[in-house]
Amino acid sequence: MLHDVDLICFAATRNSEAAKGFYRDVLGLRLTEDSPFALVFDANGTMLRIQKFPEHVPPKTTVLGWHVADIGAKIAALAQRGVSFEHYPGLVQDQSGIWKSPNGAQVAWFKDPDGNTLSLTQW
Repeated sequence: MLHDVDLICFAATRNSEAAKGFYRDVLGLRLTEDSPFALVFDANGTMLRIQKFPEHVPPKTTVLGWHVADIGAKIAALAQRGVSFEHYPGLVQDQSGIWKSPNGAQVAWFKDPDGNTLSLTQW
């Protein structure tokens, strides 16, 4: 039923200027709208709406993730733009923050200015 329509992704911010700078200037997404309600980005053809709220408590789970061909190269490029990758107790991660899942996927996590957890995955 929904297999042939476009997906829209959502996240939230309490500081829209910081979010705008991060998603546009650090992650390189194209800003298509800045309304009183949301920042809207084009994420490679998928609409990403960063909703503006006066208060926001980030969820403890990953809210957005990108499938990448070369996770090491993307981590290096994002690190040059000031992004820090998370290291979690109990997970065996390399020095870059990459965890290898049981199915062979490699995953690394980082946070946006609001503390939302984002990820990169290579499989």
